[in-house]
Amino acid sequence: MTPKRRANLDRLLKPRHIAIVGGRDAEVAAGECARIGYDGEIWPVNPKRGQMAGHRCYATIQELPEPPDAVFLAVPRDQAVEIVRDLAAMNAGGVVCYSAGFGETGTEGGAAERALVDAAGDLAFVGPNCYGVLNYIDRVALWPFAHGGSSPGYGAAIITQSGMLSSDLTMSQRGVPFAYMISTGNQAVLQVEDYVDALCEKPEVRAIGLHIEGIKDVAAFEAAALKALNHDVPIVALKTGSSKIGAQLTVSHTGSLSGTDELYGALFDRLGIIRVSHPAQLLETLKFLCVAGVPAGRDVVGLTCSGCGATMLADRGEKIGLNYPAPRDDTARRLREMLPGTATASNPLDYTTPIWGDAERLKPIFAAALEDGPDCAIIIQDYPLPGLDESKPLYLNDARVFIDATKAARVPAAVCSTLPENLDSETRDMLVAEGVAPMQGVHEALDAIAGSAWYGARRQAVLAAPPQPLQVPSADEPGCPADEWMGKELLRSAGLGVPQGKVVSAAEAPDTAAALGFPVAVKMVHAGLAHKTEAGAVVLNLHSQTDVATAVARMQADVAGYDASLLSDRILVERMVGPPLAELMVGIRCDRQFGIAMTLASGGVLVELVGDVATILLPASRRDIEAALASLRVSALLAGFRGGQKADLSLLVDDLMRLGEFALANMERVAALEINPLFVLPDRAVAVDALVHLRPTACKSL
Repeated sequence: MTPKRRANLDRLLKPRHIAIVGGRDAEVAAGECARIGYDGEIWPVNPKRGQMAGHRCYATIQELPEPPDAVFLAVPRDQAVEIVRDLAAMNAGGVVCYSAGFGETGTEGGAAERALVDAAGDLAFVGPNCYGVLNYIDRVALWPFAHGGSSPGYGAAIITQSGMLSSDLTMSQRGVPFAYMISTGNQAVLQVEDYVDALCEKPEVRAIGLHIEGIKDVAAFEAAALKALNHDVPIVALKTGSSKIGAQLTVSHTGSLSGTDELYGALFDRLGIIRVSHPAQLLETLKFLCVAGVPAGRDVVGLTCSGCGATMLADRGEKIGLNYPAPRDDTARRLREMLPGTATASNPLDYTTPIWGDAERLKPIFAAALEDGPDCAIIIQDYPLPGLDESKPLYLNDARVFIDATKAARVPAAVCSTLPENLDSETRDMLVAEGVAPMQGVHEALDAIAGSAWYGARRQAVLAAPPQPLQVPSADEPGCPADEWMGKELLRSAGLGVPQGKVVSAAEAPDTAAALGFPVAVKMVHAGLAHKTEAGAVVLNLHSQTDVATAVARMQADVAGYDASLLSDRILVERMVGPPLAELMVGIRCDRQFGIAMTLASGGVLVELVGDVATILLPASRRDIEAALASLRVSALLAGFRGGQKADLSLLVDDLMRLGEFALANMERVAALEINPLFVLPDRAVAVDALVHLRPTACKSL
């Protein structure tokens, strides 16, 4: 984004005057400006009307009193291009282009969109084919439909690639404080990262929500996300749509285990972006962050007036890694003295109905429950329906005692209804005003707390060791497969351990095996033998020269029957390695968007069935690789499961770091590689089998 476009984006977001260009849709936008309370100048432009929504109409934009800071444009496609060119020439600020029929429609529309981009110059151009921009802080609505939402003077900035979803989010009944809503449309000029870059600097923006279908420029997105992280503005992302890797990697397990969606997940993890799976979780997480803030850790105090509520808190918290520390001995003693006899001094704490609504009795109980220093507090409350208000004062008594106690303890706090609809708008507004998050749904609330706590820890880690920029290869053609021997020689050059072995003719294999020492494995070497087991091209655990000779003869017959074109007289004879503590699959692939990705998984023949996988983007730190390994279920074996030997994880991470450095240094030569299995022994790791794909230029040298 050029400095001038950035300045124009500020003009667009907070305009002194707005030009509304078009007919019926433009008139709706003028009405939405009135609805939200915009108090600047509104200049409708329509040569066929004398007035629009109570404002005088101008026949052309050239007749406007001065270059408008913001323009809402709703005219046919071809007119839009010419009007945008004129607006750029007169130094207008920015344009929300509601007009459609551009890149989303195919070749002809794509050409029109390119013309639109050329015409826009340094305009802050939103769209085309978008709903537009809502600024709840300064009361600006460049928007073609009725909108909802409100703001207490701060809130979430939401950027979405779906117009309808942006409208749906404004209509939500969840008490989310909004600061901005931006529907990006085709992102012909301004893209998601441009909005993140600008909005994270605004003090009223406490968190940023993203709905992403795809990212055009991953490097620019990374830079903007890191800027937000430095400004301590959390980002919450809802990524929709997923796809698998292309056909060039179907010979490996890496593609089936880690597709494009996993690369987005790795990018979000890398940048401290909280990922959610549905719109309700997006809103609930943003609400918690904006109103309550970021917890210092994962220790939670839960309060309920229901045994069921306490159980739900405990059950969900355990699954997502939240902790409910038991009260310390002295705290438990004092709680027992104050609680009814039917209550248990525990966390989560069911304080029971005999003292429900009794503020004087609850004050010391809530204060004591929070004295042990939790990172966050939550109370379960489902409020009565409108018209059934007799008991509402009792609910509010509990809520106000909770508010006072959490303020005194200085911890982020949430009042949560079990069912989303059981928290009325009046109560939500009151809680927001008090700085307590009105959360709707136990799972959504606890997931929001866990995600917020993760963000806090991840932010500290990233700021302590900022990631190096992602590196993207100049081309992504897969080229050709290397044979196993060549692949292992490449791994050896990278500093990884490979089995002791030698490539010889079939006749030489028995004597070579004897020289290496038994037991051995024999494998036929051919670049086309990606899956040797299926072709009968590998035999393991051979203990004599006779065994080797017999195995090689059988192997030749099996491969000839499988595919005679793969038959080879090159036989790899290797010393057997192991048994291992654990088997890993390690995949490296190059992606034109994301750069180099490393996939770690439980290895061996069940790799895809088990699906125990983690993907990280390179360059990565040791801490990132350690965290990826720790996330795998197989890590229990590496740590010495049930008293077994432990792997030297430091040496394993050394190997993975070297592999990553090799992949980065050779991205223009090596398109992809996969080690499966990587045997992890107590004191080393050995690449037992390897698949390597070379770039076309490297294939020519074979």
